[in-house]
Amino acid sequence: MRHRRPRYLGSYSGEAERPSASYIVDVSITTGSDSNPDTDKIQMLPPHARVTQPADSVPSRHLHSSLNKIKHPINVVRWTPEGRRLLTASSSGEFTLWNGTGFNFETIMQAHDSAIRALAYSHSDDWLVSADHDGIIKYWQPNFNNVESIRGHQDPIRDLAFSPNDTKFVTASDDSSLKIFDFAGGVAETTLTGHGWDAKSCDWHPSKGLVVSGSKDHLVKLWDPRTGRCLTTLHGHKNTITKTVFEKVKGLCLATSARDQTARVFDLRMMRDICLLRGHEKDISTLAWHPVHSSLLSTGGSDGSLFHYLLDEPNTPAGQPVTMAPYDSPDPASAPAQPIYPAHKVPYAHDFAIWSLDWHPLGHILASGSNDRITRFWARARPGEADTFNDRYHIGEAAAEAQGTWDRRGGRHMRQVEEEQELEDEADGLVDQKMPLKGASAFPSIPGLPLQQSGGAVPPPHPLIPGVGAVPPPPLPFLPPGMPGLPLPPPLDPNNPPDFAAIAAMMKKAGFVPPPPPPPGAALPPGALPPGMLPPGLIPPPGFIPPGFPPPPPVPPQNLNYGADNDSDTGRRRAPLPSQEESLRMEQNKGNYTRVR
Repeated sequence: MRHRRPRYLGSYSGEAERPSASYIVDVSITTGSDSNPDTDKIQMLPPHARVTQPADSVPSRHLHSSLNKIKHPINVVRWTPEGRRLLTASSSGEFTLWNGTGFNFETIMQAHDSAIRALAYSHSDDWLVSADHDGIIKYWQPNFNNVESIRGHQDPIRDLAFSPNDTKFVTASDDSSLKIFDFAGGVAETTLTGHGWDAKSCDWHPSKGLVVSGSKDHLVKLWDPRTGRCLTTLHGHKNTITKTVFEKVKGLCLATSARDQTARVFDLRMMRDICLLRGHEKDISTLAWHPVHSSLLSTGGSDGSLFHYLLDEPNTPAGQPVTMAPYDSPDPASAPAQPIYPAHKVPYAHDFAIWSLDWHPLGHILASGSNDRITRFWARARPGEADTFNDRYHIGEAAAEAQGTWDRRGGRHMRQVEEEQELEDEADGLVDQKMPLKGASAFPSIPGLPLQQSGGAVPPPHPLIPGVGAVPPPPLPFLPPGMPGLPLPPPLDPNNPPDFAAIAAMMKKAGFVPPPPPPPGAALPPGALPPGMLPPGLIPPPGFIPPGFPPPPPVPPQNLNYGADNDSDTGRRRAPLPSQEESLRMEQNKGNYTRVR
């Protein structure tokens, strides 16, 4: 292991606990003959073993793309504290868990009624807090048991962060304010006002009483969470601030991104920007610090590009003047910020804007969530992989297809296979959780309403068998008359006999042939029903003809071949398209699409 120096000199101090084998990639290179192979084990060490080599941790290789069966834009991605799963939050209000090793689907749940905008794990790893577009904040345990739900803001909440001791957390909202909540009480203690427009991002320093916020008014503000006073305002960007994040390793820097196609790194000791990150051709929508290397910063653009910057390597392109860091200048306070260009670019990482980035706790995998409804995993390139920089994510689909590193047809087939696999995994996950199947109900006309038994327990849903009715009919309130030893239905009221003439007129009006009237003077025995009437609650089987009714006339065959695009052999035709107004009305009855945009 190289560059082993004491920690107080800013380097590795000794042997750390080896991570599990699931997170280590061992590459074997065999040399010599087959009879006497000489094998050297080249081990890709985790970033903790190479804290002085941030370039070794740049994630340039695409690992996997994960997507749900029902796809929605991914607003937030967060690794669980132990790093074994990735939690994604979508615009539909759903939580999705992905395996951190195989990247396959594990489980999904409906967490919020509207789009989830922010997620944060506590530093103790005991709690998860989420916030949505309606201003609702929810507390979750690590097993995703929802224990509390509070109203945080009247407008959408865009970001939240925990204090270093987890007793408080801060939220940023579109109402241009920030609120500091007491976690145990679930009440807002302090409201930070000072922004002139929507507050888009916030963060709490990992070890200090310092809160940062970024707003649509192009300003970055630092706050004292004890008094609620604005300490200073940083004027560096020329458009909406999209992300503000403190550096977690040393806690000396603050990174901000904006829609002016740049990101800036501020030194908290000088309260000024020291690095200006260039290279993006579109707005920068998010950024993330590496959990081990304090000089490695990743940014995601609104065009789906993913860039990685090394702050101690300017990577000045040809034709640009060589610049100097403010620390090396004679007057650091007045020296301009040093432009930094990407150490590695993934221009086609996603098809649309990248909304969220999050590093694995070990620092070897980067997860990205995008508006293209796909979650992607990125890792370090393996030794000897020459095609990594020529794949479709680096040079585009057309160029990769021309070079032979990507097959469009094979890519579609692989995408279809992945979707089928995710669908299988989701079905298996729902079965493992013993969740009821959608649409399975004892009453077909009332979805989701189970049949209550006398004991009060809800029976499990009946399995759906192809070719057989989806659900069995509910049990009869009483058994048909005539069976021995069974109770008879209640007799008709002699004081209020049924009006057979009115019943016959109603049936004739509805198009049914009325039954023959009873003979005059004939009295019905107790418990008997008139001809053609069934006991109350009895559902007749298909094709049943009550006594006294003539058989229905045969249905004349219809010509179902409408148009030349129908299949004349099978007689199939297209069903009518549903009305959009009716669908919108149904969605509004469910509570959706009620807000005027």
